[in-house]
Amino acid sequence: MKIVRCVEPGRLVFEERPAPGSPPEGWALVDVAHVGICGTDYHIFEGKHPYLAYPRVMGHEVSGTIAAINAPGAMAVGEQVLVNPYLACGKCAACRQGKPNCCVAIEVLGVHRDGAMSEQILVPAQNLIPAAGLSLVEAATVEFLAIGAHAVRRSMAGSGTRTLVIGAGPIGLGTALFARIAQQSVTIMDVDAGRLAFAAQLGFLVIDGSKGSIMETIAERTVKAGFDVVFDATGNSRSMQSAFTYVAHGGVMVMVSVVPDDITFSDPEFHKREMMLIGSRNATHSDFQHVIASIRAGKIPIDQLVTHRTTLRNSPRDIAIWARQKSGLIKAVIDVAGSA
Repeated sequence: MKIVRCVEPGRLVFEERPAPGSPPEGWALVDVAHVGICGTDYHIFEGKHPYLAYPRVMGHEVSGTIAAINAPGAMAVGEQVLVNPYLACGKCAACRQGKPNCCVAIEVLGVHRDGAMSEQILVPAQNLIPAAGLSLVEAATVEFLAIGAHAVRRSMAGSGTRTLVIGAGPIGLGTALFARIAQQSVTIMDVDAGRLAFAAQLGFLVIDGSKGSIMETIAERTVKAGFDVVFDATGNSRSMQSAFTYVAHGGVMVMVSVVPDDITFSDPEFHKREMMLIGSRNATHSDFQHVIASIRAGKIPIDQLVTHRTTLRNSPRDIAIWARQKSGLIKAVIDVAGSA
């Protein structure tokens, strides 16, 4: 079968590999249809991912069709599915609490083990989710949107909440969309004019973080109170540290992105505001279902979010280009089935 492998930072190779063969007990073989390209994939390509061993087949935003399944009572051959790429142990404290998204031994497809930039992939049957009611392109966007849906759920914020999302990339936009679905009043901040314009086209209020005094702008927008909830989805440690100052007294700060650096903040300010600080990692099955229902209901503009497309054969070239030139890029999708 054909695959794309990241041999080392900066080097992607389109090549042949033996097909996976019959699935072991409890697993399924999936014919991959589409794969979304994530910020994680760009970090792997650029050599910036802290937890990765090369070579690696990337790809964890996956849709496809079941080619074979070895799990009695599960889904059937020919069924269209999307993949929950988080393989959890099922035994640790987090798993026992219903939080497999932060399992102590978690393996993420395309990161800790080979992913879906290939014509076929073996997946635990329990990680397959029916894609009924979605196109296979839509199904390949569910995972990245679930990150934002999970973050919004983690915030525990209700309707009418004044919400700031920092970072207008795919994860930030997904977070903003699900905050809006939760009937929050959402503002997006970024320093990229193109991404701010895109966010405004989606109907969000925006703040240009590259111009003027951010604190003055936030004071104007919130009657000097600050935002009730602040999500940081930038992957930038300076932004994450600055975000603490944007939170209202009694408010919540949610760190959606992760960086390898230490994050520091003023303890007196933190306590004075009685802030709640929340980490948000990956997503759970219920988040996937919430995203699927929202797409089916027409609440997510997938056609606008998917801005770039490529084939498996052309993806080494295109990923290298998009890693350097992100102007106009929100979400790119690989058409694996159409790559022959």
